[in-house]
Amino acid sequence: MDRELSGRAAHVAEIRERAEADMQRIGVDAAFIGTMVETFYGRIQAHPRLGPVFDGRLSGRWPDHLEKMKRFWSSIAFRNGAYGGKPVQAHFGVEGLAPELFSEWLALFSATLDDIAPSREARDWFMVTAERIAKSLTLSLFYNPALDDPLRKPA
Repeated sequence: MDRELSGRAAHVAEIRERAEADMQRIGVDAAFIGTMVETFYGRIQAHPRLGPVFDGRLSGRWPDHLEKMKRFWSSIAFRNGAYGGKPVQAHFGVEGLAPELFSEWLALFSATLDDIAPSREARDWFMVTAERIAKSLTLSLFYNPALDDPLRKPA
């Protein structure tokens, strides 16, 4: 049992080391993640459609949210376990949240990366990851399998 646990710990350490090396190679560090989060969510707040949805949920709690998002992106980029939340549950019941807003969120995220990413590889890595997150959230929050039933007749 002890050997199995130490083997897992070594495997986790190896994953983290590889992720850190990969991020370093493309120019990503904790400072970049902080800048990315601050810049992106500053733009979210100013956005005519996204701003009100986010502010409706986060009014008075923006600093806490920004810190949480820094931990979230650090956890993904560096595989360091910095974030332990539940993103799908956090988005349930957000007033005004609609599937079409995810494309606007992605467009704003892409524009932010175009402006500040340290390399093309970093931009592409974060964009692919954001697209995967948006798809996962959209499916989790809005997908209705009954609507995909091939036997269901259009109304």
